[in-house]
Amino acid sequence: MTENKHTEFKQKVTPELEKEVVAFLNSNEGGVIYIGIDKNGIPVGVNNADQEQLLIKDRLKTNILPSCLGLFDLIIEKKDNKEIIKIIVAGGYEKPYYIKKYGLSEKGAFIRIGSSAEPMPTRQIEQLFSKRIRNSIGNMKSPKQTLQFQQLHIYYQSIGKALNEQFARNLELVTEEGDYNYVAYLMNDINNISVKVARYQGLNRVELEESNEYGYESLIKATHQVLDKLNLENRTLTKITPKQRKEQRLWNAIALREAVINAFVHNDYTKEVAPKFEIFDDRLEITSYGSLPEGLSKDEFFEGYSIIRNKELMRIFKDLDLVEQLGSGIPRIIQAYAQDCFHFSENFLRVTLPSTESVTRIEQDTEQDTEQVTEQVRFLISSMADKKYSSAELMELVGIKHRPTFLYNYLQPALKSGLIALSIPDKPTSRNQKYYLTEKGKQNQKA
Repeated sequence: MTENKHTEFKQKVTPELEKEVVAFLNSNEGGVIYIGIDKNGIPVGVNNADQEQLLIKDRLKTNILPSCLGLFDLIIEKKDNKEIIKIIVAGGYEKPYYIKKYGLSEKGAFIRIGSSAEPMPTRQIEQLFSKRIRNSIGNMKSPKQTLQFQQLHIYYQSIGKALNEQFARNLELVTEEGDYNYVAYLMNDINNISVKVARYQGLNRVELEESNEYGYESLIKATHQVLDKLNLENRTLTKITPKQRKEQRLWNAIALREAVINAFVHNDYTKEVAPKFEIFDDRLEITSYGSLPEGLSKDEFFEGYSIIRNKELMRIFKDLDLVEQLGSGIPRIIQAYAQDCFHFSENFLRVTLPSTESVTRIEQDTEQDTEQVTEQVRFLISSMADKKYSSAELMELVGIKHRPTFLYNYLQPALKSGLIALSIPDKPTSRNQKYYLTEKGKQNQKA
């Protein structure tokens, strides 16, 4: 591993860190900075990685303008048994970025040239500033200023991250003038954004079989509802042969989830157009408004580089564990499906996930599919004793660290099958929620 246009090594945190981050923010593709690796690419590690991580986050939050929250990600990794810090930086949408102390000048703004950060020429600073996106949803004033955020509070509380009185400013839900912005409008309990999940008979849009409308509520709640609906639609086809029993879902569960999250986070909401989800007999189509951002090529897109269109949304979705790390979504999708599942037009981006079998055939084949227990669910319930568990305890029980994978492959299918139940059923997102085996689950353990 060597330094290049997209990779920077630092043996330790230095005063130059902001300069390197600014250079990546001002690029089209972003990049990665490793703390704890020397210039020769040899891991040397860092002392107290957790503390260093917090200090780095505070420095980037405080010392760089415009705000880069939501545009970087910090991860602790181990290389050669040494802890290093990986800083993933996305290309920003409000270039030029600069170091606050030095202002919008050659001393404060930098660009990535080869493997180094170089001062940005004054002429380029002026050109970028004149083209800066000023109608981003962070700068747009909310169409109404009387907003409520009960749903957002509930989702933060459910993962133990209670919001304080300054949450609106901390989450960048206000404009420079102090008014609620369009991000706040999307996150509040009532808005005019409608998200549709439709199902058609056949291969085209002629015969609508079912239409579900989510939205007019916090975008976070709408996202969870769409994920739940599509997870329910993602039926399992079971084939029993003389030698083995094979189970296969209509769509790859991980790729499906990533495609849904990407559609919500990267959608262009400036025209009040929401993403839509359409199920046909042979495919699922997920369409979001807004094609590739200016300056990002298709090759860079598929390699996982990104320019974050809605950094405020990205920050909130990551807070709530809906996004694992920057740049991970697209590679996960193309790992399961070919690159040609993405279709780019002037104003839209569409992801088409082909079904492993005919949707109609699975529905008509047999109703017992809904009663089938997957290997993941079987492993979960077989590991449980006759007591109540928190979600963290269940994740540890089955050895899963990635929360979304646990939710959509283990916990939710087990709940839907009635094999486990909630200890507080009237408050499903309660931070005190626990889970226990039902009688059906206990019987299934013995089967």
